[in-house]
This record gives sequence, C-alpha cells and structure tokens, in this order.
Amino acid sequence: MKIASATTSSGKIFGVVDENEIVDLSSSFASSRDLVAAVHSTDGREQVEQTCVHAPRHALDKVTLLPPVTDPRRILCVGTNYADHIAESDRVNEAPPHPVIFTRFASSLVGHGEHLERSHASTSYDYEGELAIIIGTPTRYATRDTARAAIAGYACFMDGTMRDFQRHTSQFVPGKSFERSGACGPWMVTADEVADPYALELTTTVNGEVVQHASTTQLIYDLEAIIVYCSTFTTLEPGDVIATGTPGGVGYVKDPPLWLVPGTTVTVDVRGVGTLSNTVIDER
Repeated sequence: MKIASATTSSGKIFGVVDENEIVDLSSSFASSRDLVAAVHSTDGREQVEQTCVHAPRHALDKVTLLPPVTDPRRILCVGTNYADHIAESDRVNEAPPHPVIFTRFASSLVGHGEHLERSHASTSYDYEGELAIIIGTPTRYATRDTARAAIAGYACFMDGTMRDFQRHTSQFVPGKSFERSGACGPWMVTADEVADPYALELTTTVNGEVVQHASTTQLIYDLEAIIVYCSTFTTLEPGDVIATGTPGGVGYVKDPPLWLVPGTTVTVDVRGVGTLSNTVIDER
C-alpha cells in the first residue's frame, strides 16, 4: 500500500495511491499521521482498503504531490552513516561512536515534482539522496527486538543542504532547514511491501547522471540501531520521519563542486520504494 498527500484544485488531501489515482481519505482520518498509524497494522490496512471503496479519487497527473506526511511532529536525520561518505568527508575521518542526529523542519521539504528552492543566501546548495523510514506507532525505549516493528513504511528523501551554512558551526540544522530545500516522497510504501529493507538500492542522479549509488546493507547504524537511539531521547510518534543517511558522492567533494543551480533536476530512486524527482529554481 502507498500513502500520499497532495494538493488539488479544492485543497489538500491525503490517502492511498491506487495505480494512477489517489484515493482521498481526508474525510475519514483527522490527519495523514492518523492514516499512517492505521496502515501500520494488518487489520488497519484491511479497514483502510474498505474505506477506499466509496472514497473520491483524483488522477495523480492532476494533483501536486506533497511529502507523504505533511505535518510530522519530528523529522530526524542521521549524518555520516555510510563509510564511503565518511571517507570523502573533510570533517570526520571515522565512524561516530553514536548515531549523529540532527533535525529538519517540515517547511524545508517539498513533495515529488515540486520545485526545490536555492536560497539567495547560499552559493553551495548540495544534494544527499537517502532512504527515510516513517514511524507507525508511539515508541519509547525500543530494543533491537522491537525497533523494526515501529516502522510503518519507507520513502525516498533528498536531504538538500546549504553547505556554507552547515559549516558555520558544528551544528547542522541551519544548513539543513532552508525553506523548500529538501524533498520527501513520492509516497510512503507500507513496511509489509518491503520484504528486506537491507536489500534496497539507492541511486541519486543529477540531470540524469548517476552521482550516488549504494545499498542499504552499507548503513553503519542500521534501522534498529537508529530507532533504539532516537526513541531513547524522545517518544517517536506516528508520522515521524527519520532520514537514515546519505552514501558517498555528494556534490561538494567533486572537482569542481557539483552545486545545485536553477534548472538542475535531482532524482532519488530507491528500488522497491519509489522515485523522487525535483527541479531547482531560485528562491521565490
């Protein structure tokens, strides 16, 4: 099952993607977070399928997709979580002793097909393709045995970064939270449809050229470790998004650096999850 949010001519909706349509369930659930919580269980997915039978539908090519969860209470991101990204970094030279966690704001994300915006305050706008997990049930102090069960689904994530602002201090948040600088989508694929989250191939392209390619088997801190760590310092809730880190091949290490500029199209593909594609414009 695929869960998506969108804007139509009459307003925002969220629901289930069925082939080339989105089934609007926004009158049946209070928020996309509640829908994510519902599809986290087998019984919930069956009930959602029944609700879809008589719900209105919209053609996907007639709506503007938004991030799957438009109002997550938390967006947590993991830094330096692939060995090849550490190897290319000019800031770290070994795996961190604990997961490196920073936050993004919901206003920093757009959906599939929406424009990314390069801020006029930055000259070094970079890309990072990632796999995101979306939480489906309240979770605190998870163990390795219980952590995976907290995942409702998976999505593609583009952790767009203003590198100059990221480097102002040791704190990542300013460089990671510029308005409309990152993306998530095109939808959330429910966890029951991903047989092995450690057998996923992630590919990032810039204007059609492959710049990142990795397998989730290469994660330093795996999904269980990430959930255990994050649920120790905060209660994870349905709809919370955790971006799991980017592999090597980011733009600032290239010679010359490959910065995102207006007209550039960035695509993050996670096989079995989806393809997230966005074109850059200057900040409006």
